[in-house]
Amino acid sequence: MRVRETDAERIKRLREKSMRLPLHPGVYIMRDRTGKIIYIGKAKALKNRVSQYFGSEKNHAEKVRRMVANVQDFEYILTDSEFEALVLECSLIKQHSPKYNILLKDDKGYHYIKVTAGKWPKIFAAKQIEEDGAQYIGPYISSWAVKQAIDETQKVFRLPTCSRRFPQDIGKGRPCLNYFIKQCCAPCRGGVSEKDYRETVAEALDFLRGGSSGSIKMLTEKMEEAAEALEFERAARIRDKIAAIRLIGERQKVVAVKFPEQDVIALAQGPGKSCFEVFRFQSGRLCDRETFLLGETGDAENARTEFVEQYYSMRDRVPPRVCLDGEAADMDLLSEWLSQTAGRKEVVSVPQKGEQAKIAEMCRSNAAEQLAQNTGRTGREASALDELARLLGLSKPPMYIEAYDISNLAGGENVAGMVVFENARPLKSAYRKFKIRTVEGQDDYGSMREVISRRLDEYFQAENREEGFGRLPDLILLDGGKGHVAAVQPIIDASGLEIPLFGMVKDDKHRTRAIALDGGEIAINSQRSAFTLVSTIQEEVHRYAIGYHRQLRKKTTISTTLTSIEGIGQTRARSLLKHFRTIAAIRDADLTELENAPGMTKPAAQKVYDYFHQQD
Repeated sequence: MRVRETDAERIKRLREKSMRLPLHPGVYIMRDRTGKIIYIGKAKALKNRVSQYFGSEKNHAEKVRRMVANVQDFEYILTDSEFEALVLECSLIKQHSPKYNILLKDDKGYHYIKVTAGKWPKIFAAKQIEEDGAQYIGPYISSWAVKQAIDETQKVFRLPTCSRRFPQDIGKGRPCLNYFIKQCCAPCRGGVSEKDYRETVAEALDFLRGGSSGSIKMLTEKMEEAAEALEFERAARIRDKIAAIRLIGERQKVVAVKFPEQDVIALAQGPGKSCFEVFRFQSGRLCDRETFLLGETGDAENARTEFVEQYYSMRDRVPPRVCLDGEAADMDLLSEWLSQTAGRKEVVSVPQKGEQAKIAEMCRSNAAEQLAQNTGRTGREASALDELARLLGLSKPPMYIEAYDISNLAGGENVAGMVVFENARPLKSAYRKFKIRTVEGQDDYGSMREVISRRLDEYFQAENREEGFGRLPDLILLDGGKGHVAAVQPIIDASGLEIPLFGMVKDDKHRTRAIALDGGEIAINSQRSAFTLVSTIQEEVHRYAIGYHRQLRKKTTISTTLTSIEGIGQTRARSLLKHFRTIAAIRDADLTELENAPGMTKPAAQKVYDYFHQQD
C-alpha cells in the first residue's frame, strides 16, 4: 500500500525539483492531483520564479497560498525570450482557462480582435478579454497592427463601426457618412439580410486571421479588376488592405505559424539516454507538447525515422506537415509512408532558416532540457553537445572529448597537454601531460604526431580497461588549423580506429574562430552553444599545456642553480628540492639542517651553505 506524502514532503519535493530548473525564459504549468492544469505563468528565469512558490509562505498572498496548496506537480516549456514566454503564456491560458489564472492574472497589455455576440456581430480592437460572450482572436504583438488591420477590414467589407445595435436600431434614423462614401453596408437602413451580413462578417474574420489564401486571392483579383477598369485609387486601397492584413500575420512564432497544422519533432541525445520532443500545432497555434524519454537510440538519423514511424502508428491523426530538427534516414520513404497512413500528400521537412528553423530549434532546446533534467546535466550542456554533433556531421553527440595543445619556447622544453571533457564538463582526473621525446626544435606538427601516436599506443596496451587511456574518445580536437589535422589524420587512419578529428582555429586576437578539418574550415561562431563549448575547451587545453611548460622551465631554472654548486649533481639537487620544497628554504637553512637532509654529506652541505652565504 502506497503511503500518501504529507504536505511538507510534497513542498520539499517540488522545491527540490524547482531548484533544478534552468535560469532561462519560459512558461511553467502547475497541475493538481488529478493532472488538471490549475495555473500557467511566465518567467524571465524559470528557476528563480518557480522556486519562490515552494519557499516560505510568509511573503505569499492568500490567493497564491491556496494555489500552492493544490499543486501536485509542474512542467515547463523553454522559450527564446521573456516576451515569447509572455505570448505563449497568454495562448495557453486562453486554451486551458486555469482556475487560479483568473484570480492571479489579467490580460492587460495584450491585444485582441473582438467579435461581439449576437446575430449581428461587430468587429473591434480590444486590450483584454472580458466575460461578455464575445469571441476573441489573438493575442497579437502590435496594437497598431491590430487597429490598422481592423480599420482596413471594416472598409474592405463595409462593416459598421457605429454604436447602433441591430436589429433594434434598424430603420431608426438616417445612415451615417460611411454609407454615402461606400465604406458601410448600412444595416440600419434594412437593406442587408441577416444571412448576408453574417456571411460578410465570416469573410472578414477569415481575412483578418491571415491564414486563408482564399481571402488574399479574392482581394488580389479585385485589385486586378480595379486596375483593368482604370480605378487606380480603388486598386491602391485594396493593395494597402492586403499589406495591412499581412502585417497582422507577423505574430510570435509560438502563437501563430505559417502552416496551420503541423508537428515539430526534435531529438536530444545523452549518455545512454535520449529524448524526443513533439510540438503540435493546430489552427496555427501551439496546442500541445509531448515528451518521450528513451534509452540509447544510436544513430540520430535512424532514430528519427524509427520514432516517427512508431509515433504515428499510435496516433489517429497525421498532420499535413511534419517538421524535423535534423535529417532522418530514408526521408523519401518516410514521407511516402506518412502519406499512405494519412491518405493524403504529406510533407516531411528539415528547415534550415526562417520561422520554421526557429521553431525546430526551440523544440530541440526543450528536448535537451528534459534530457538534462533526467540525467543531471544542464540544458545548455546537452544543447551544446547536440549542436556540435550536427555541426561536425557526427552520428551522435560527442560525450567524451579529448583536446591537445603543444607548448614550447623557441623549441625548448617541448611539451603537450591533453584535457578531457565528459558530458561537456572538464574531467580533470583524465588530464595528461607529455614531454616530447623524438622532436627537437619548434616542430608543432611533428610534436602533435608523436603525442597522438603515444596516446593510441597506450590505448592498445590498456584497451581492456574502461578508464584513462583504455577509453577511446568520441572526438579529438587539436589546438591548430587544417595543417595540424592533415599531419595527424594518417596516424589515426593507420591505427584502424575511427575517431573524428578536427582542429580549433583562433583569430588574430586568439579567440576561437572556426573548426578545421583536413582541407577546409567550418565556421562556428554562429552556433552559440557549440561555439561556447569549443572556446572553453580550447582555452582549457591551452592553459593546461602552457602551465606544464612553465612548470618545467621553473624546475629547470631551479635545478640549474643548485647543480652549479660544486659537489651537487642532478640527484642531490632533486633530493634537496624535494626535502626543502623551495630555493629560499635551502638558502635559509643552517648548516646542521643541510647536513641532515637526505642524500647529503658534511662536505656537500658546507658547499651549499657557503654558496648562499658568500657575502656573509
